Amino acid sequence: MKNNLLPIAKEGFVYIFYAILAYFIFSFLDLDLFEFISFLSIIALLFIYRNPERELSAFEQNSVLSPVDGVVLSIKESGGEYTYKVEIDSGYRDVSILRVPMTSLLKKIDLKRGARLSRYSSLAKKINENVELVFENKNLNKIKLLHMLKQSFTSIELGTRESQQLSQGSRYGVMISGITTIYLPQNFRLNVGVGSEVKASESLIGYFS
Repeated sequence: MKNNLLPIAKEGFVYIFYAILAYFIFSFLDLDLFEFISFLSIIALLFIYRNPERELSAFEQNSVLSPVDGVVLSIKESGGEYTYKVEIDSGYRDVSILRVPMTSLLKKIDLKRGARLSRYSSLAKKINENVELVFENKNLNKIKLLHMLKQSFTSIELGTRESQQLSQGSRYGVMISGITTIYLPQNFRLNVGVGSEVKASESLIGYFS
């Protein structure tokens, strides 16, 4: 992501600008209630789009870190290429910046625009906006991420492209209020449990064995 060292993510600049503009307009018109609402909107947007620096922990070379802030909803096992499926729920109180889980080549991006229904809706997994990404490290270990929006006021924003070499912990996008599913292969050792609170680029999901 370009200009990723600013304290506020650039994806939020437009929303913050319009909120500030509304504040001055309502102030000029002496509409106190709307002025107060627009002021609260500015504060809320600054919080939602905050872009804190994260110190990359000294984990092993084969480590996989959380790509998002949130709480682990479930951990399931299945057959096929990916044995483990870890679901992480991110809300409006969580930092919205997406971060690369491991130093890797981005093999695939599949972005599908769509609805923004609650995760409790039976249609959410079918029609909600989502993006699938596949990362492969130098040892040819692969993981797949699926970011799916919940009830969000904005789309998923990505600042990367396929076939790009990415460093662990670097920023690659923004998702406000969503579910992230991490698909992991059989040769992976998990380091999280259901209910664990995780932070992007700081919390260890596990290691490739």
